[in-house]
Amino acid sequence: MLTIFLVGCGQISDTRVIKLAHGLDIKHSVHLAMLKMGEDLKEISGGKMELEIYPNQQLGTERECLELIQIGSLDMTKVSSGVMENFSPEMKVFGLPFLFRDRDHIFNVLDGPIGKQLLDGGTQYWLKGLGYYDAGSRSFYTKDNPIESPEDLAGLKIRVMESVTAIEMVKSLGGSPTPISWGELYTSLQQGVVDGAENNPPSFYLSRHYEVCKYYALDEHTSLPDVIVVGTHLWDRLSEEEREWMQAAVNRSVVYQRKLWAEAEAEALEEVQKAGVKIIRPDKTLFSDQVQEVYDQYKDNPAMYSLIQNIKDTQ
Repeated sequence: MLTIFLVGCGQISDTRVIKLAHGLDIKHSVHLAMLKMGEDLKEISGGKMELEIYPNQQLGTERECLELIQIGSLDMTKVSSGVMENFSPEMKVFGLPFLFRDRDHIFNVLDGPIGKQLLDGGTQYWLKGLGYYDAGSRSFYTKDNPIESPEDLAGLKIRVMESVTAIEMVKSLGGSPTPISWGELYTSLQQGVVDGAENNPPSFYLSRHYEVCKYYALDEHTSLPDVIVVGTHLWDRLSEEEREWMQAAVNRSVVYQRKLWAEAEAEALEEVQKAGVKIIRPDKTLFSDQVQEVYDQYKDNPAMYSLIQNIKDTQ
């Protein structure tokens, strides 16, 4: 969108206003990082580019925001790589359980050649990735019973994202995966539509799901990053200079968000414990030993199997 403002005595200033929507709370590190992205973009571009941010699912769920971008009604969004895998199939790799050794391993993959390759995987669907925000590691939280081993998941309905990989992962651990949109999950937990869900500590805290679910098992089964996505409808119209401005603003916001995330994660765990949530730290090997079948299904897919091995080999 190009907005023209009249300034001074008849002078005209052209400002490109970029619409960005996401589904998270305004206190979330993602939203705070996007505010910084907007400030930096305005500064870097000398006021020629600005962000207009719509948080809290004002324009729809993550999938709906991607669909708005595809038809050119929205410019940018943030989505979980678990949702993005529906448009960029190789991103399924992020949903594989216990793939990453630690945080350094994750960031080395995301910020290196593998991560950059995956950001371009959705361009045929008019979706281009510009960077990755930290979304920590996902763990199970439940209403009535603690999860201390995979056997405790047997028969439980666990909310998952619309992600084939997430569905297969929960199945491999004995649970019953149930895709439900993030905005409907609190009510679904209250009403017993599902017995629990899985997500990172800040999302568990800020969503207030801890009011319903009093057990949080930190098995840290997956580490799915968030992806900053721009529509190719917009990207293809930008000049090379405008692209550089936007990428620079995104890069700055990534550094800022990862710092905020680490702080938010520690705060979230402290606050949910104050609210009466029992934090369980189960033996992760009990879980990782049981998910091998999720990996086995990729042995007949040379491209994906090679990608998995390359990630494991990244130092």
